[in-house]
Amino acid sequence: MIMESILESKTARLTVLIDPAKKAALEELCAAQDLTPSQVVRQLIRGYLAEHGASYNTQATVSKKES
Repeated sequence: MIMESILESKTARLTVLIDPAKKAALEELCAAQDLTPSQVVRQLIRGYLAEHGASYNTQATVSKKES
């Protein structure tokens, strides 16, 4: 099966300070869902931007992965 995903071509670093217990809980939950914390944060940011009608431009590339 081939899965297509859209990847952003460039990235920028965002540093976030959170409580160590919340970080540990996030990492544990992400691992259980086979996700990285970065993937979850990106999903949250996209959702937040969409919820508030913010627009942004990104150059995307399509990556094909076999599963």
